[in-house]
Amino acid sequence: MTRIRILVVDDSVVVRKLLCETLSGDPELEVVGSASNGRIALAKIAQLHPDLITLDVEMPVMNGLETLAELRKLYPKLPVVMFSTLTERGASATLDALSLGASDYATKPSNTGSPAAAIAAIRAELLPKIKALCAGPVTRLKSLPPPRPPVPVRRPAHRRIEIVAIGTSTGGPNALAEVLPRIPRDFPVPIVVVQHMPPIFTRLLAERLAAHSAIPVQEGSAGVVLRAGQAWIAPGNSHMTVKGAGVGARLELNQDRPENSCRPAVDVLFRSVAQVYGASALGVVMTGMGSDGVIGAQLIRERGGEVIIQDEASAVVWGMPGLVYGAGQADAVYPLDQLGQEITRRVMQSHAPRVASTEAHSVTLEYRAK
Repeated sequence: MTRIRILVVDDSVVVRKLLCETLSGDPELEVVGSASNGRIALAKIAQLHPDLITLDVEMPVMNGLETLAELRKLYPKLPVVMFSTLTERGASATLDALSLGASDYATKPSNTGSPAAAIAAIRAELLPKIKALCAGPVTRLKSLPPPRPPVPVRRPAHRRIEIVAIGTSTGGPNALAEVLPRIPRDFPVPIVVVQHMPPIFTRLLAERLAAHSAIPVQEGSAGVVLRAGQAWIAPGNSHMTVKGAGVGARLELNQDRPENSCRPAVDVLFRSVAQVYGASALGVVMTGMGSDGVIGAQLIRERGGEVIIQDEASAVVWGMPGLVYGAGQADAVYPLDQLGQEITRRVMQSHAPRVASTEAHSVTLEYRAK
C-alpha cells in the first residue's frame, strides 16, 4: 500500500512533534519531513515531493499566508490543510488562506487537558480530511455508490419554490463565494445554509460573503424571521432549523447531538425544510466530505421538492454531492460556476406566470460537464 506523504509546517516544536507522531501512527500516512517556517517548507517541497502539506498560519520569516501564495504559483494542485487556532484572528487568517487556495483547514486542539486528548482530537478532525483530499480515483470509486438515475418524484403541477437550502463542507467557503454573489438583489425567497465550520468561523464567513453579495448574508440566530432575498448561515456548533412557513417562518437553533459527526448538520436543516415547505423547497448540495445531506435530500424529494448538486470536476471533495447522486436523489448536476445562475433560474421560473408545459411534469437528470 502506498502511503500518503505529508510535510508538517509549524514554528512550534511541540506542535510539530505532536503532529508528526500522531500522523505517523496511522498506517496510511507517512510524515516525510517538517519545517519551522514557510521558506524552509518551500525548499523541502522540491526535495521531498509530499502529497499534502499541513501549514501553520502564524510563523516567523515567512508566515502561512505568504507561504501559501508562493506555493500556489509553483504547485497549484498540491493539497494544503491549514492548521490554525480557534480564535478570531486564527479564523480570519484561515478564511484568507482558503481564498488563496488552501484545500481545507483543521483547528488546533485547545483546553484538551492531556496529550492523549489532543492526539484524539487531531485524529478525529485532521486524518479524515487528509485521506479525502489525497484519495486517488480508485479510492473515490470504491467509496461512492455507482451512479443511478434520479428516483421518480411526483410534484405539484404549479409548485412555487419558497425556500433554498444549501449544504456544503470541505471547499464550501470558496464554493459559497462563487454561488451567493450570483444571487440577484430581487431574489424572491430566503436562503438557508449549513457550512461545516466551528464557532467564530461561521460569523466571519457570513460577513465576508455579505461584503461581496447583492443580498444580505448573516449568521443565523434563534427567532430571526426569514425574509425573501436574504441568506443565513448556521452558526458553528449549533443545529439550525426552520419553523413555520410563509410570513411567520423563522429560524431555530438547538444543541441536539451531532448527526453524521456534524453540528450544524445538513440533514437536520434539510429535514426541517422538507417538513415545513414540502414541494416548495429547493435543496442544493455542494462540495464536501462525508455523507451529510443524503438523507435530507431524500426527504426533500419525497415531499415533492427538488435537489440539485455540484459536479465532481468542480468539487474539492465529491463526497456529499457524490453520495446524493449515487442514491438517485439528484434532479440535476451542475459545475460550480453555473450553480448560482441555475438556482436563480429555477426560483424565478417557479414564480413567473404559468404556461402549459409537458416539461413541468417530467423528472430528468441533467449532467453538464464543466
